[in-house]
Amino acid sequence: MENITKIVLTGGPCAGKTTALVRIIEHFTGLGYQVFTLPETPTMFTQAGINFLTKNRQLHYEAEKALLRIQLQLEDRFAEMATKCDKPVLIVCDRGTMDISCYLSEEAWEAIMIETGVNTIGLRDSRYDAVLHLVTAANGAEQFYTVSNNSARTETVQQARWLDKAVIEAWTGHPHLRIINNTVDFEEKIRRVIAEISRIIGAPQPIDAERKYVVEVTGEIPGAIENEIIQTYLLSEPTQEIRLRKRGSQGNYVYFQTVKKPAGTPDECIETERQISPRQYVMLLQQADPDRKPIHKIRKNFVWEKQYFELDTYLEPAIGLNILEIEGVKDHDDIEFPPFIKIIEDVTGREEYFNYNMAKF
Repeated sequence: MENITKIVLTGGPCAGKTTALVRIIEHFTGLGYQVFTLPETPTMFTQAGINFLTKNRQLHYEAEKALLRIQLQLEDRFAEMATKCDKPVLIVCDRGTMDISCYLSEEAWEAIMIETGVNTIGLRDSRYDAVLHLVTAANGAEQFYTVSNNSARTETVQQARWLDKAVIEAWTGHPHLRIINNTVDFEEKIRRVIAEISRIIGAPQPIDAERKYVVEVTGEIPGAIENEIIQTYLLSEPTQEIRLRKRGSQGNYVYFQTVKKPAGTPDECIETERQISPRQYVMLLQQADPDRKPIHKIRKNFVWEKQYFELDTYLEPAIGLNILEIEGVKDHDDIEFPPFIKIIEDVTGREEYFNYNMAKF
């Protein structure tokens, strides 16, 4: 049964992942899903006797390489089992492949990927349907940060903040990375996790709170991950929106099909997205809407002050237009804008700036 969703639940130390996993199992099992929760592989290694703080660099390298290989095997074997289930499957990975890169030099990580036969686009962008990053309590909820409830956790508050930032940077660029911070109480934090997963699997959800701005870039964007996006709209029913997306960089691309349709009320919608093969992409292009141009843009993803931004620079149509999007915020005043971004106009909710309408001839 090919109704399988795979997500990564990640974050810095003491972020609430353990509680979130329990709630995920309870909630989605109750909705009729088979929920598989894959354990945190580094913890398995630590419990088996591996000391990742060893000064033996050769042993450390081999341990990290083995960690990646076992992470891949564990995920792949559960994905195979999921195809035999008679109900929809939700696979939740307690950390994912890119988390491993946070504990290695860039050179060592590149070498391990080469030896393992993988690349960043494959590991980060196409392997998981979503990545949910729970921000460590050490950043915004310091009074709740503790190491007493996890024998594998030894990080100080400062180290926890550094690791949290490193993990976000490792996943920056994933098309469905969501940063769930500590600006709300813990129960609301868990509720946001459930809501994000519900959106990914296509359960009716309130339309996302997001802000959209026409901007000018006035300086270099630190740590930005750049991808090319080609978005093509297909012929569909009047109440539906179906689009294809080709996304990637340096010749490595992943392909998606998204279907968006209204739910029970005007304020709700169902949006489902699935990854497709290059061959499926080419075949589906034959159904392109002749009244709409493909959207061609360069997307830069970056994090600033614990907020995740998407900056799209349009190559076609509206050449040179820069649109900045921030999801998960309801009010302009909630946003910490970077100093290298100049806001020209708030276009939140304005239909002429919807990609679907911009594509129309």
